[in-house]
Amino acid sequence: MQVSVRDNNVDQALKVLKKKMQREGIFRELKLRKSFEKPSQRRAREKAEAVSRARKMERKRLEREGF
Repeated sequence: MQVSVRDNNVDQALKVLKKKMQREGIFRELKLRKSFEKPSQRRAREKAEAVSRARKMERKRLEREGF
């Protein structure tokens, strides 16, 4: 991942880098890898995330259709 620094503005470059890392899910992955997660807990978390994504997509679909 690369971020270019323009006009010696390192603060702006850091802000852009953090936003890119957030979008990619790097911070979330670091948090999850900090400690061991049992396989059953991982499956439960992934299932909950999938349900959450599905609900969000359904809300957006209904919003687009005007319901």
